[in-house]
Amino acid sequence: MSMRRAAIVIATNRKTVDRRLGYFDHVARASHGRLLARIEQQNCVQFDDMETSEHTKLKPLAIPLVVAHPSRVILSYDVAEMPAKGHLATLSFKKYGRREDRRAKAWEYVLSGAKQATVPDVVIISDSHKRYPEMIRKFLPNAKHIQVKSRRACVAGQGELKKGGYDPIFSLNHTAAMLRANINRLIRKTWCTTKRKDRLLCHISLYVLWHNETIISKLENRRRVFPFVTE
Repeated sequence: MSMRRAAIVIATNRKTVDRRLGYFDHVARASHGRLLARIEQQNCVQFDDMETSEHTKLKPLAIPLVVAHPSRVILSYDVAEMPAKGHLATLSFKKYGRREDRRAKAWEYVLSGAKQATVPDVVIISDSHKRYPEMIRKFLPNAKHIQVKSRRACVAGQGELKKGGYDPIFSLNHTAAMLRANINRLIRKTWCTTKRKDRLLCHISLYVLWHNETIISKLENRRRVFPFVTE
């Protein structure tokens, strides 16, 4: 095969993958909506952000998640731009200019999306982020919000699981670790980086479908074998 012919084949395959990713994202979102409509309304959920980057660590992204506790079903998710923090903030501003913080809109989206799958007085557990209480009161006014202190991560679990003892938001941290382990662009040390945040969101949608359906089927199997299991 000539180099020109090989280049045409590669370009065609890329267009096919790009087109199908958008299609399967639509299918996954529709399936997720049907799942939320059929599962029991949740009494307790956990809410927090994961962090990744767009091409470079100087362009970070937030992935807010709402996860049911203790089942670890992902109820809602999104991707949002955020400014760099710490020692990277100056470098990011110098190279890419001011970066918008779009996390608030993403938090609104995931909290409103999780509302249909939770009871009105749901218990929401999050870390101690100072902006969470106001956002939760806005979209879930009857919810009981419990904030816990953030803890240092351990080596295992892609840096999401916490060191030693009881982790009050283990369901969310374990789910975040599973996302990093199963979505190659989210692995901590990888050459496979996100170039477009909308495509990252498509990738997450496909994983969420597999994650939720697998966990739901396991819970249903447990209930058939052990009828006294309630969670």
